[in-house]
Amino acid sequence: MTATPLLSNFVAGRWQAGSGAGTPLFDPVTGAELVRVDATGLDLAEAFSFAREQGGAALRALTYKQRAVLLSAAVQVLQANRDAYYEIATCNSGTVKNDSAVDIDGGIFTLGSYAKLGDGLGERHSLLDGEPARLGKDPLFQSQHVLTPTRGVALFINAFNFPSWGLWEKAAPALLSGVPVIVKPATTTAWLTQRMVQDVVDAGIFPLGALSVVCGSAAGLMDQLQPFDVVSFTGSAETAAVIRSHPAVTQRSVRVNIEADSVNSALLLPDTQPGSAALDLFVKEVAREMTVKSGQKCTAIRRALVPQALYAEVAAALAARLAKTTVGNPRNDTVRMGALVNRAQLATVQQSLHYLGAQTEVLHDGGSHALVDADAATACCVGPTLLGTRSAAGSDAADRVHDTEVFGPVATLLPYRSDAADGQDGLAHALQLVRRGQGSLVVSLYGEASALLARAAQELADSHGRVHIITPDVAALQTGHGNVMPQSLHGGPGRAGGGEELGGLRALNFYHRRSALQASTAVLDLIKNGADHD
Repeated sequence: MTATPLLSNFVAGRWQAGSGAGTPLFDPVTGAELVRVDATGLDLAEAFSFAREQGGAALRALTYKQRAVLLSAAVQVLQANRDAYYEIATCNSGTVKNDSAVDIDGGIFTLGSYAKLGDGLGERHSLLDGEPARLGKDPLFQSQHVLTPTRGVALFINAFNFPSWGLWEKAAPALLSGVPVIVKPATTTAWLTQRMVQDVVDAGIFPLGALSVVCGSAAGLMDQLQPFDVVSFTGSAETAAVIRSHPAVTQRSVRVNIEADSVNSALLLPDTQPGSAALDLFVKEVAREMTVKSGQKCTAIRRALVPQALYAEVAAALAARLAKTTVGNPRNDTVRMGALVNRAQLATVQQSLHYLGAQTEVLHDGGSHALVDADAATACCVGPTLLGTRSAAGSDAADRVHDTEVFGPVATLLPYRSDAADGQDGLAHALQLVRRGQGSLVVSLYGEASALLARAAQELADSHGRVHIITPDVAALQTGHGNVMPQSLHGGPGRAGGGEELGGLRALNFYHRRSALQASTAVLDLIKNGADHD
């Protein structure tokens, strides 16, 4: 019997195996053991010191334009190995090809986008922040704010659902900024992250210490952080609280970015007519978001809000569309939705369904889906389940629906008042329900009246990282409720974590330190023109 391969970690400029037996990674459909990961015995102090001193110094010696060239070279390497990444995703994440593309091609696209942005920053080593400001009547002495790369390391503690995109959407702006990266992927799906890092490292693109990967336990990683390091986390609110309370953050003021739980919403506006194009777009997007990656996306629609008068029509349309979703082994070309990541996640989804069931009715039962080429006793598969609250009063009372993110193919249909009952118009009630999510990554709005859409968007912007507005005229152009584009902000306030990522060049702010340079106009002109480095 052949032993399961043990994946190595890349730290301190060399590949290193852990000293333990390792944690097995499984195929969530067949149950087969694939590889093992282990970080036991690694010298983490050496790993962080090497990245900080060797990788950081080498990256900062390059200009933004030069670092952008390195990102472009990494894109070429990753594109050349796409087939291998798809195979790993099928085996380890249980995703169908289209869902794997969201992660793999999405990650590569994001990396390429930052390569292009970096090329436009030119041969500089720091960035200007605004225009010079006079400090007195005479303009000879002024203040210029600048952004310079932090002299630390960026630690990424990532979630299981996007082992590729989760890596590159963080690493791209960090490396472009001149900050070395240590990524700790979620153990369950660490294989794809490790393989991508291996391919880029083996190609010799980045300086040693610029890109490191630790597979296995995260124990001890936060302990290594120093004042000029940064940490970015994607995952549960419980783990986020542990990170925020760590001495590295509370005592050493390590900068932290958090993306946590998010009960995202889709809202069909009150002026929508039965059978309209806007209603059809809403139904298609809710069903798609429920089933893409088996609902295992931080941006997936969890609450779908509709006028009370349209509840029955939307419920029937959604149920009919979901019933057509084939579930099972992603290797079968007829399957449109693969597996949850493991048995623990399957159990969590089932428990959450039971929890929400106390306040909802089942509009489409995921248990009605027969699995294709998969054994229900082994496979971590579950069909899409649509819940509903039947009445606007029920939407108000269903506190569990507004507070609970079921990380799987589950959404709840929530009707809101269609009239001016209780002194509120329908939109006011809908907005009130949306805000009960206490801050989300994204809300999407569907309708045809531009003025009403604009009003709703501005009302909800303060509690959402992104507001996605869909009208029939942009149906063929819109990028999707749950798709995170590098040009737009990713993150959200409140329970979503309060973090910010992407948003074009805004992402670089996290990896830079802002400082005010107070000097003569002559000195500031030299800095402005790029004379900022030996």
